[in-house]
Formats: sequence, structure tokens, C-alpha cells
Amino acid sequence: METYKKEFIEFMLGADVLKFGDFTLKSGRKSPFFMNAGGYVTGSQLKQLGQYYARAIVETYGKDFDVLFGPAYKGIPLAVVTAVALDELYGLEVRYCSDRKEAKDHGADKGGFLGTKLKDGDRVVMIEDVTTSGKSMAETVPKVRGAADVQIVGLMVSLDRNERGKGTKTALKEISDLYGFPTAAIVSMPEVIEYLEAAGKLDAGTKARLDAYYEQYGAAE
Repeated sequence: METYKKEFIEFMLGADVLKFGDFTLKSGRKSPFFMNAGGYVTGSQLKQLGQYYARAIVETYGKDFDVLFGPAYKGIPLAVVTAVALDELYGLEVRYCSDRKEAKDHGADKGGFLGTKLKDGDRVVMIEDVTTSGKSMAETVPKVRGAADVQIVGLMVSLDRNERGKGTKTALKEISDLYGFPTAAIVSMPEVIEYLEAAGKLDAGTKARLDAYYEQYGAAE
């Protein structure tokens, strides 16, 4: 496992963003873990988060893209801090864009988007916190493709829960199959479990609950 992945796992735990316990997800599933990217609230945390996203994006998709698109609302700060990190770490001048939940009907920036205007030929990397059902992509991909003749290079999330979406595959794989672009994560939950178990940081009770959860909801791929 790459060093930055191990560091990111510790970062999530240190920021109290990744928690273990008993949680009810939006989908109604009972889960032994929960990740909330809204828990990154300080300047230093956001700076580090952007750097982790930037490294994962460049290592996965390279540097040949023009726009970071973050779906509202959590995707807005993710796109901003990652755009800053791409400039700081790689000297990449990447624009950011986000959709609005409600279109603005006045001013110079009226319309359904924040940040840059999408243009024909733009190469876009989508950025999200975590994908469980793919609902946000169902809402935003048509908006992005409807705004201009763009190429979606791929989607990057911070954590792949690695559980079934609507079928037998992970939600990320279902998104890739449905919309025709690759998907990836900074780290996957199986990698988190592997790292914590090897480091002696995963108690037997939590491990048993995780095993039971993935036996019920684990994805084929």
C-alpha cells in the first residue's frame, strides 16, 4: 500500500472523520462505520485534504485535465482546496466548478453553476467525498454534459466503501459502467481494514462487525 494511503487513513482517524460504531446510512443500511467529510473544519485539515486528493488524482488520471467539478454542497470546498493543492504541488492551473442547488437568476454569475464556465473541449475530473448510492452523480453528470461538450476524465472520491450499489457491483463501478468514465478513491475500506489490522489498531469486536457487514453487503467488484 502506498505511503500516502496509510497517511490518509491516519488523517481521517485523527480528524475524527472516519468513525466506527453503529450508524444508519441514508440508504437505510446499518453500518459499523461512517465517514463524514464535513468533519474537516480547520485550515490545516482542509489544506492536507486537498493535497491528498491532488496526489491521488495525478497518480490516477495524470495532469492532462482542465476543470475540477465538485457537486454541491460538500464537493464545493473539495474542488477548491484540491485546485489550490494542484497548483502548490504540481504547478497545475486547474479551474474549479460546482453546480448550484437552485439556479441564480441575477448578477454577472447567474445560472446553475459556481466558479468557471464549462467550455467545449474541457477535460473534467469529478470530485466527491464518498459514494454510496451514486445519486449525486445521477444529478450532476447530466448537468455537466449538458453545459458544454466536455470530456469527463474520471471521478475521485476520498473513501470507497466497497459495498454493493443497486446490483452486485460497488457503487463506484456502477457509476463507471453507467456513465462511461473511470472511478477511483484515495483509499478503499478494505485497505483501511487491512492497514488498521496490521497496525494492531482494530479490536476484535469491530473487526467481527465489519466482517459481518461485508458478508451481507460486500460487492463482487
